[in-house]
Amino acid sequence: MLKRLKPYMMPTAITVGAVFYQFFTMLSFLTPYLIFIMLFLTYCKLKFDNIRVTPLHLWLILIQILGSIAVYLILRPFNAILAQGVMICLLAPTATSAPVITGMLKGNVASLTAYSLISNLSVALIAPVIFSLIGSYNSLPFLDSFITILRPIFVLLFLPFALSLLLQRTNPQVAARIGSFSGLSFYLWSLALGIVTGRTVEFIVKQNSANYSIEILIAIGAFIICASQFLVGRMIGKRYDDTVAGGQGLGQKNTILAIWMAQMYLNPIASIGPGAYVLWQNIINSYQVWLKRKTL
Repeated sequence: MLKRLKPYMMPTAITVGAVFYQFFTMLSFLTPYLIFIMLFLTYCKLKFDNIRVTPLHLWLILIQILGSIAVYLILRPFNAILAQGVMICLLAPTATSAPVITGMLKGNVASLTAYSLISNLSVALIAPVIFSLIGSYNSLPFLDSFITILRPIFVLLFLPFALSLLLQRTNPQVAARIGSFSGLSFYLWSLALGIVTGRTVEFIVKQNSANYSIEILIAIGAFIICASQFLVGRMIGKRYDDTVAGGQGLGQKNTILAIWMAQMYLNPIASIGPGAYVLWQNIINSYQVWLKRKTL
């Protein structure tokens, strides 16, 4: 029954979250806990001894970090909110579900899994620096702002990794048992998607201006960034005989985390960027899977 409902979970979560945004906004405190649990379940399933860093991973992380800074600097003179909304779509780490799609596309799951871990841990260190300079805490001294932002992001992204690694080293049976429940992450993701959608809608409804041109531009920018990341990732991956992992590693983002970070540390309207990215990346992934099945 649940498997039959899976294809409809994303549009249902978005619709319900948008319609009942006042209720879901009250649940926004749950978002970091849901992200933590999803990461912990996923990491407990990983085989850390099989993680290998390759030149492809280094290229992808450079594009993810330097690209996000470059996009922000290019768009900032036009509009700060637009720049933030598009930037976060590049900075966001790889989705923990990306290995699943990679497997469906017959790609290198081990390579993508390794990059997903590298990407999330890198963002834990880099995001606080960027947000301290451009976000809602930039009025504070840099060090104060950095520490304020680092604490929750580092705990959210690093602690699940550290706990799962410790558990695998001390009690691998328990770690394996916890990892067997990683399928629950999809349903937790659906709940989190409803919550962050509701909060985004609330920000839009409560804004002073009725002009939605910036929101539309952010959504368009998110599409351009989404398509570009899948394309560039595949181009770089092809050079290392790892086309699928390159595309999914750079293109498939942890959008729930990105929306949460935007709502917490940037202008809340910027969260429309990763919010729209949810739709764009799912369209691209669906097309890729359909194309792959068609050629089998």
